[in-house]
Amino acid sequence: MCWVNMVGRVQSLGGSGNQDGRKRTRPMLLRTDERDRVWTKRETTGPPAGSFSEAVMDCSTSGSSCSCCRWRSSSSSSSKISLSPSSIIPIFVLFLLVPSPFFCHARSLETAAAFRTANRTNRTNRTFRPGDELQKLKMIRARLRDINKPPIKTIQSPDGDIIDCVLSHRQPAFDHPLLKGQKPLDPPERPNGHHSTAAAAETFQLWSMSGEACPDGTVPIRRTSEADVSRASSVQSFGMKMRRHVRRDTSSTGHEHAVGYVSGDQYYGAKASISVWAPKVANQYEFSLSQLWVISGSFGDDLNTIEAGWQISPELYGDSYPRFFTYWTTDAYQATGCYNLLCSGFVQTNTRIAIGAAISPTSSYNGGQFDISLMVWKDPKHGNWWLEFGSGVLVGYWPSVLFTHLRDHASMVQWGAGILPAKGSEKPPIFAICK
Repeated sequence: MCWVNMVGRVQSLGGSGNQDGRKRTRPMLLRTDERDRVWTKRETTGPPAGSFSEAVMDCSTSGSSCSCCRWRSSSSSSSKISLSPSSIIPIFVLFLLVPSPFFCHARSLETAAAFRTANRTNRTNRTFRPGDELQKLKMIRARLRDINKPPIKTIQSPDGDIIDCVLSHRQPAFDHPLLKGQKPLDPPERPNGHHSTAAAAETFQLWSMSGEACPDGTVPIRRTSEADVSRASSVQSFGMKMRRHVRRDTSSTGHEHAVGYVSGDQYYGAKASISVWAPKVANQYEFSLSQLWVISGSFGDDLNTIEAGWQISPELYGDSYPRFFTYWTTDAYQATGCYNLLCSGFVQTNTRIAIGAAISPTSSYNGGQFDISLMVWKDPKHGNWWLEFGSGVLVGYWPSVLFTHLRDHASMVQWGAGILPAKGSEKPPIFAICK
């Protein structure tokens, strides 16, 4: 028994000023001050006639004021330079190119307005991109078509879930390439020494308390909504555990476990009675769980696991109810496997238990205690791993063809609980009994 508590700047190019008095054109400099939206155009020519050695043309807008293009003297040199036709003509042409005050003012206002519009557009694009949102919505709906199969009956649960009664041979499991065209297998013989004492599942899920049930030949499947998929970090990763390096001691950054385990032999089954609690979690990125692991592999990229228990995961389900769950992977949570029936793989055979549905009642401190009994065992005839709830109620099976190492046997079994607290938040408590 184990207790667990738990506007950029354009750099100028060019050389030095006019050193030898000959007429030269210094490269044009453009300077952008994003804060004040001041555009300055500097052009330096050789000394024109008069008492200045550098002509500077400014066109600027700053705040609410707009000063027109104007010439200003950059030095007070009094050198005398005689006028000649060859020097007057360039000055006259340059004068014609200088905009009038009215044109400069209008142009300045137009430029400022263009900047404001561009900035508003950039801010909008950072928060909402219609094209990206539309593409994501298409991907979500395509994923939902794969998960939600056409029901022949629908049941509304008191907790807000919708339970679809889907024909057993049309459930998501048979979308798997290795299972296409198959139908659910008949129940196998139970392991020696384990005899069935119950003909039907106990009422332990909220959706079944109304008395409604799925008809024979169907399986109850919790309907996945657009909101469920939208909460995932990506559409592709929905229903999968986050990728992380898996270690033999089950510890990793942020994700904490407290477990008991056995290893060093070949294992063909495991059983656990797990008390069910409803610990509070601070936000949708936290979760709390208690479960059973059946494991094989090297704890590298080839790790195989079969998992079952209860979990609280607002990110996956959108609420804080403890829910009955299953999981599997053949590559250490990288690209294979998923929770419940959110991908092809696990084959459900039971018509009274919905995987992923809320559990009720739950245990309370200094009050009533409630637990669920789970057993995972390998059918020696077909090699599949069956999941049993309570005393003899078969939920379904993981086909052996899904696995590599677990196709033969398990090398470790773990029982325990885990939490993933959000950064900076208080760890959600866990009170779990594993027998």
